Amino acid sequence: ILSQGTFEGCNCFRQRLVLSTLSGKRVKIRNIRSKDDNPGLRDFEASFIRLLDKVTNGTRIEINQTGTVLFYQPGLLYGGSVEHECNVQRSIGYYLEALLMLAPFMKTPLRAVLKGVTNDPTDPSVDLLKVTAIPLMKKFGIDGDGLEIKVLKRGMAPAGGGEVLFTCPVRRSMKPVHLTEPGKIKRIRGTAFSVRVSPQMANRIVDSARSILNKFIPDIYIYTDHMKGPCFDPTDSNLYFSSLFQGGCVDSTNQSLSLLYMTLGQQDVSKTLLGPLSPYTVEFLRHIRDFFQIMFKIEQQKPGEDEQKGGEKVLMTCVGAGYSNINKTIK
Repeated sequence: ILSQGTFEGCNCFRQRLVLSTLSGKRVKIRNIRSKDDNPGLRDFEASFIRLLDKVTNGTRIEINQTGTVLFYQPGLLYGGSVEHECNVQRSIGYYLEALLMLAPFMKTPLRAVLKGVTNDPTDPSVDLLKVTAIPLMKKFGIDGDGLEIKVLKRGMAPAGGGEVLFTCPVRRSMKPVHLTEPGKIKRIRGTAFSVRVSPQMANRIVDSARSILNKFIPDIYIYTDHMKGPCFDPTDSNLYFSSLFQGGCVDSTNQSLSLLYMTLGQQDVSKTLLGPLSPYTVEFLRHIRDFFQIMFKIEQQKPGEDEQKGGEKVLMTCVGAGYSNINKTIK
């Protein structure tokens, strides 16, 4: 950051625009890949800006000729029914993560249909966000029949062709939370999918995953999902144990989402136990300080005598900004 509202480079691009939209503060981002052979905004970033423009009213966006300078003055979050063709350079998860942060604070409930790549190695898959972000949102009081992530069609890189429906109700304010007890693992549920290969491949993936998981817990059910389209290698179940080892009440993918909801909560104390903070989360905390002047108390947690150690844990504590959804219509 150079001065108030002025940033350098393309790092944390989504963070800056999302927090700008929520805080109502305009931002200017300079030197976006200015020394690169191919300078300026990438196609997937331009697509992200178009998505923000669709869910807001009155947003002003100015980009210079080379795409190295962006001026963004946010409008009001409106919501409603939106359809967006996501750029296939990044998966739908890249765009959906931002909508998860913005959707509860819109004027009308959001119904977004996102088209593109549903699973890729770079971004969180739609399935991951469905099973982790939705339960987390419910902890903050965002619930009801209107909250859903649904995979209508799967699509793989490079062609895309996938389709995801995300619906979310609006809330006047976020309730404070105390998520300090991670709890125990009772059951494991998952999805193994295969595309443009024999449907038997998905069953082999399930058998391979169960051979590892069955050593620890018997209650396992993994669904299989077969679709026609380009092939994608499934993630190894060992990553599941890596996430468990890191521990905490929120997985690393949703650390920034939980911290944002805590920041925007009522003027009361919120606490959340997290595993090791990812570099992305550290940058997010800095941007929260810049946009909302909220700072977190970070305490390292030592495991109890009867607990297995796992990864290092940190207890994040803050007093909410008392953010109120001014976009929501009073009935």
